Amino acid sequence: MSSAPAAPRHVNNRKMVSARRIRAVHRRLRKRQGHFEPKPEQPAIDELVSTLLSQHTSDTNTARAFAGLKTRFPTWEEVRDAPTIEVADAIRAGGLADQKAPRIQAILTEIERREGALDLSCLHGLPDQEVDGYLCSLPGVGPKTAACVLVFSLGRNAFPIDTHVHRVARRLGWIDDRATAETASRELGPAVPAELRYSLHMALIEHGRKICKARHPRCTQCVLFDLCDSGGRLLASGDAI
Repeated sequence: MSSAPAAPRHVNNRKMVSARRIRAVHRRLRKRQGHFEPKPEQPAIDELVSTLLSQHTSDTNTARAFAGLKTRFPTWEEVRDAPTIEVADAIRAGGLADQKAPRIQAILTEIERREGALDLSCLHGLPDQEVDGYLCSLPGVGPKTAACVLVFSLGRNAFPIDTHVHRVARRLGWIDDRATAETASRELGPAVPAELRYSLHMALIEHGRKICKARHPRCTQCVLFDLCDSGGRLLASGDAI
């Protein structure tokens, strides 16, 4: 009798993290961090641009860049039509302005081409998957940015995977160490209970900034230490404090 064929290389045999473990992590982080307060909602285009500005910078610099953009150009039509260097100068506080400015203008131009106006109110009537597809088809927009618009602007149960969430999830053992943010979004997002996604996303970001830092994570102060796959190894190697 012939043996069963080997599993294809692309098949992921990793065991998915349980909802029970995810709930335990969420419960501990919320107890440590306090009551969760959602961010004020803003129009989808505003959230889209703000999320693009947030790449590779802090929340403080993102807010400064967004405020600078809106002060210099009160309407999105003005942003779209302005000389790119002027848009870049307006968002300089957020970093990578010379890369972000033409991307923002390209996105605004494409939205106008599709919708006939700089308005994304059409997204409110679409299911999550179609919203994700629409946004990810815009120039330079990826799954994380799309998920941010879904959760922060449209009130959907999305689970954005930013740098901090990605790092903490890997250390906890929720995703493979080699998993990209896109892979993590596809595999981890559905595993997180829908009603926890927004709150857990924000909790993991705060935990990643204050405790589970990229360099010298503070494992001795971590409320998740016994639930973490990496804490013991990081302490033993001297990489954690």
